[in-house]
Amino acid sequence: MNRKDLPLLLMLVAGIITCIITFIQKYSMIAKLVSLFIVLLTFYILGSVLKWTLDYFERQNEERLKEEGEVIEKEPEDFADSQSEV
Repeated sequence: MNRKDLPLLLMLVAGIITCIITFIQKYSMIAKLVSLFIVLLTFYILGSVLKWTLDYFERQNEERLKEEGEVIEKEPEDFADSQSEV
């Protein structure tokens, strides 16, 4: 699963919402820019942490499946019977 764009998308959506709210509330230009910068930085960091966490859990699940697959590997009984008949 591709998650490389998750922090950017989260950051941009939060930025759009911040721009709309600050425009409606008639903030000054400096207040708009400062709040936008803080929101963009915060949500980029949160998105990066979320991406890292999801990737970490996915790696753990893949390792667990790999270990389970190595233990369970057996030939099916039908395959052994068909070779004895040949």
